[in-house]
Order: sequence, then structure tokens, then C-alpha cells
Amino acid sequence: MALNLYQNDGRYLSAVVTAPAAPVSGDPVMIGQIPGVALTDEGAGGNAATYTSVDTGGVYLLNVEGVVGAGNSAVVAGDILYYDTAATVKINKDVTNGVRFGYALGAVDSAGTGIIPVKIGY
Repeated sequence: MALNLYQNDGRYLSAVVTAPAAPVSGDPVMIGQIPGVALTDEGAGGNAATYTSVDTGGVYLLNVEGVVGAGNSAVVAGDILYYDTAATVKINKDVTNGVRFGYALGAVDSAGTGIIPVKIGY
């Protein structure tokens, strides 16, 4: 086995989250361009003060909004979703303002919001 292995499975990370500013457990988060879901509040669960435990894979129930850019757009299973720091509901279809987050595994009406399963990553 290679002696320079740092972490066997890179799915679970303890890292400084770049968005949102103060993540809490269950929040969709970004570590730069890496999408994930916070498993702990920032600084909790044995993490240093500015670190959060993050899962960068799996399927989570998340609040998703049926918008794309300045318009409305329904979400259907298989759609690529984005993390939009400027939006109230962070996960939507806004490729222009967002960072790729994962895939919808459920549906949300155009202009609506709903909690649906989201596959994290790509």
C-alpha cells in the first residue's frame, strides 16, 4: 500500500466551510467548489473552532427551489442542482450564479420550494 495515503475514504471531511458562514448540522455547504452536507455544527463534534464535519456524498433531504437565474423553472428527477450563495433557498437550478451541487431525485414545482432527496456530488 502507498505510504502517502492521507485518508482512506475522502467522502467524510473535517474542513473549513466556505458557505454558509456558520454551518449547522443538516445544512447544504460548500468547501470551495466541493459540495456537501454538514454533519455537525461548526466547531462541534470534536472539530476545531472553525471546522465542520461534512459528508460530500450520499443522498439527503434538502430544501430546493424551482428557479433558474431570474426566472422560474420546475425541478424534476435527474436535474443538476446548484448551490447559490445569493439565494434564500441555497439549492436551485441557477447555473449562472451557483456552483454545481448534485442531482435532484424528486420534483419541485416552478417557483415553488420543497424538500426532496438530493444526490450530493457529480
